Amino acid sequence: METQQIALITYKSTGNYTGVSEEENSKLLGLLQEKGLHVALEIWDDPAVDWAKYDLVVLKSPWDYFDKIEAFYTWLDKLEELGVRVLNPIRTVRWNADKRYLVELQEQGVKVVPSVWLEQGTQLDVAATLAQLQSERIIVKPAVSGGAKNTFALTRAEAGAKAESINELLQQESFLAQPFIPEIQTQGEWSFLFFNGAYSHTVLKTAKPGDFRVQHFFGGTVHTPEPPAHLLEAAHNLVDAYASGCLYARVDGVELNGELVLMELELIEPFLFMATSEGAFERYYEALLEQLQQPSASMA
Repeated sequence: METQQIALITYKSTGNYTGVSEEENSKLLGLLQEKGLHVALEIWDDPAVDWAKYDLVVLKSPWDYFDKIEAFYTWLDKLEELGVRVLNPIRTVRWNADKRYLVELQEQGVKVVPSVWLEQGTQLDVAATLAQLQSERIIVKPAVSGGAKNTFALTRAEAGAKAESINELLQQESFLAQPFIPEIQTQGEWSFLFFNGAYSHTVLKTAKPGDFRVQHFFGGTVHTPEPPAHLLEAAHNLVDAYASGCLYARVDGVELNGELVLMELELIEPFLFMATSEGAFERYYEALLEQLQQPSASMA
């Protein structure tokens, strides 16, 4: 196998995330370099980078892409024009960047947290949305977002009080409304990690008391129980169906009535929780090696 130049993609940090995320990146970079791969850490929107010199671009942590979504799409277009292979595949990344995909999956019969699309330029009808979702509390989040940015958990009264500010945001971008799932507070949110479609490990994320956000930078905690077989099987089925050709995939979901209900299918820049599972970094390396041995024609 000829030497391939690999860019491991990160972002220009502004201190939004904790050191645990940076530790995963630096440990992974070190391991890949120790294994003899020609890997460099690159900031995706650094204008000084010559992307043409790379054979492969691996999206690891472009965590600000949703703040600069048009620039991100333009960058993907440029990589495509240059013939640079991207993992995960560009077509999949574009599809996954907009949470409209959850509505698509819902329409295809996938068990997804019920989702109502709020089109840019429209107004939030609080009563109608609550009725449609059959819930007295809803989550409203941007269609293109991450890290719980501009995400609201609202009761009927709160939604009415905040409707004006949400409607201002709706003039700038589309949003998604979902019922609040109390099981996220009581049971937690599962994350199933896969490399090249093969199962690697699982974490269970729980929010701090009184919060609904499970991200570690909001005080959430991470546990590593053995996942129930039926939940893991459901996550694996989702990866088989929607993450074809992907180096990595993270399935986030909650157990409702004994079934896995999808919250997010993370195929762009998920934190991979590799430090929680012995051998996970090695499994990532093996998966990347498999991808490097495949013909580069599967670029898009």
